[in-house]
Amino acid sequence: MGVKAKQTSWPVLVLVILAFVLWLKDHKRDLVAAIAGEEKAAAVDGRYERFEGCHLLENRRNDGDSFSVKFPNGRVEEMRLYFVDAPESAFKSYGGGRNNHDRIADQGRNLGVSSERAVEIGVEAKRFVHDRLKGESFTVFTEWDDPFGDHRYHAFVEMPDGGWLHEDLVERGLVRIHTKGQDVPGGLRRDAQERHLKDLESEARKSGRGVWGR
Repeated sequence: MGVKAKQTSWPVLVLVILAFVLWLKDHKRDLVAAIAGEEKAAAVDGRYERFEGCHLLENRRNDGDSFSVKFPNGRVEEMRLYFVDAPESAFKSYGGGRNNHDRIADQGRNLGVSSERAVEIGVEAKRFVHDRLKGESFTVFTEWDDPFGDHRYHAFVEMPDGGWLHEDLVERGLVRIHTKGQDVPGGLRRDAQERHLKDLESEARKSGRGVWGR
């Protein structure tokens, strides 16, 4: 009887081992992430990855529309806001005789101001983003698209009060509606969001805020 019981237990043991191997294969990535302390992002609308508990990281490259973000797992990336382009915050010259002066002039023309005024607004936008995010815990939504190959990823930034950072910048007249747009996570479609931003921009013009200040 003892031998017979031992023989009949082998098929069960084999099935248990096989089931464990299949489970391990399916969950290997999650187990590795857990061991490494990596936090899994939640998908939103089947499109974006959502990261809560993000923080601004001081970086000389930070600007009014792009800045370094420290994710909850310690990962650091440079994120670029959807929809908005803040003027450059300084006139710069690079190697090979290159500079950003033509870009600033284009930004100024688009906003209806001089290059010098555009840079002033760029400084204000940079300061606003720093003051708005510094010491705050915010949420990042991203698809990790990097259109220019410069390791700056488009993102939406949601503030603790539920507002969107790119809308705040438009409302204060500190940016132009110029760069890539996308559907808002859990909210407006891209075209509707652009119309809303243009309404905010129009109100900023009427109120004389930011670049339209008197």
